Amino acid sequence: MSAAELGERLAQRLSAVRGHPVRVMRLERASGGASRETWFVELDSGRLVLRRDPPGLVRPDGMAREAVALEAAEQAGVPVPHVVDHSADESVLGSPYVLTEHVDGETIPRRLLREDAYAAARDGLARELGRAAARIHLIPVPEGFPEPDPLEQLVADHDALGDPIPAVEVAFRWLRENRPVGSGRALVHGDFRNGNLIVDETGLRAVLDWELVHVGDPMEDLGWLCTNAWRFGSPLPVGGFGTADDLLDGYAEIADTRPDPEVVRWWEVYGTARWGVICRSQAEQHLSGARPSVELAAIGRRVCEQEHDLLTELGIPKSAVEPQVESDSADLHGRPTAAELVAATRDFLRDEVLTAFDGRMRFQSLVAVNVLSTVERELRFGADQGRRHRERLGALGFADRAALAAALRAGEADPWDEDVAALLWSEVRDRLAVANPKHAKGTTRGGHGA
Repeated sequence: MSAAELGERLAQRLSAVRGHPVRVMRLERASGGASRETWFVELDSGRLVLRRDPPGLVRPDGMAREAVALEAAEQAGVPVPHVVDHSADESVLGSPYVLTEHVDGETIPRRLLREDAYAAARDGLARELGRAAARIHLIPVPEGFPEPDPLEQLVADHDALGDPIPAVEVAFRWLRENRPVGSGRALVHGDFRNGNLIVDETGLRAVLDWELVHVGDPMEDLGWLCTNAWRFGSPLPVGGFGTADDLLDGYAEIADTRPDPEVVRWWEVYGTARWGVICRSQAEQHLSGARPSVELAAIGRRVCEQEHDLLTELGIPKSAVEPQVESDSADLHGRPTAAELVAATRDFLRDEVLTAFDGRMRFQSLVAVNVLSTVERELRFGADQGRRHRERLGALGFADRAALAAALRAGEADPWDEDVAALLWSEVRDRLAVANPKHAKGTTRGGHGA
C-alpha cells in the first residue's frame, strides 16, 4: 500500500470515527522502528501518530493488547498518548493499528542526553521514570495478556535461531543459578527505556511503544531501563541520565516499597541477554526473506555488543588484548582492493547521498554507511581473526563456536576458568573490532543506533 492510499484510507476512517469530514494533509513515516511502522499524520485539525504492523507480518492480538494497555495506563495516571482509534481488522488500514494523539517533545536519546535544552529534565528524569513505572505496575492486570516464564522463553527464542551465542549461554547459567524470588505479578510494559520516551524541557511527557506489554515481575521494567544498551554511551546507569537510587526512590514514592537493587541487577543481566537474542532474531527476519531490511540486517552485527556487556557484568576474568592484524591482499585483482572499494562506496553514501535526504531515507542511508564500514573492517581483519579463532577453539578441544556454546550450557566448560574466559573475551573483542570498535571504549551510541 502506498503512502497516498494509506492517507486516503486514514481520512475515510477518521471521518467515520469523528462524524465529520477529515482531511489528511501530510503523512510521513518515522525513521526508526524495526518491528512496527510509525507514521506522523498531519490533519486539517491537528496531528496524530499511527502505529501499525508491517503488512504481511500482522499480529492482531498484540496490537489489541497495546491499545488496551494504553487506555488503562492513561486512566492510571501514566503519561501516554491518548488513543483515538484502533483496529485489528486488516481491511481498514492494511494491517492492525493504533492511532493516538501526537505528544510534543523529543524521543532521540542522543539529544536528550547531550543537549543543554534538556539539562533540567535530565536531572529529575530517573526519579520521574521510577514513579511512572510504579503507576504502570499498579494497573489491574487485564485478562488474556501473555504471562510467559521470561527466562525459559528467552532460552527457547535463542535456541530457535539455531545460532548459539556463547556469552548468552554464560548469562543463562548465571541467571538460573541466581534467580531471585519474584517481586509480584503485575502489568509489565516490556520495553520501558530511553528511546521509547517523549521528553521536553520540563520532563517526561509520554511513555511509548507498548507492543511488548505482558504480565510478569514488575522488576523486569526497571532492569531493562538500566541495561547498558539504553545508556547510549553515558556512564549513568538509568537510561544514561540518572542514578539507580533516584529511580528506586521515585518508584517507592508511588509503590510504598523500595525495590531491591540486587533483584533489579538480575533483571539488568537478563535484559542484556534478551537484547542480544532480539538483535539476532531481528536479523533473522531479513535472512529468512520474511522482511528484507538493511536495518534488520545491521542489527544482527550488534549481538557482540551484548556479549561484551554480559562478560563485563558477570565479571568473567579479562585476558590480554590482542592486536588486530590486517590481512594481506591477494594480487590477483590488484588495486583498489575489496576493502578500498567498499570504503569508496561508503564515503559516497556518507558525503553525497546522506546529505541529500532527511527523515527515514537519511536514517536508512546512515545504517548503510555503517554496514559498509563493518564490511570494510572485516575485509581488513577477518582472515587473521578467523585463523586465530580456529586455533583458540582447537586448543581447548572445541570443533567450533557452537560446540563451545553447548559445553557452556552443559556445565562442561567453566566461563570463570582462565583459559575459557580468555577464549570468550578474545572472540568478543575480535567481533567488536569489526562490528563496533567504539563499544568497548564506552563511546558507542547504543540501542538500535545507526
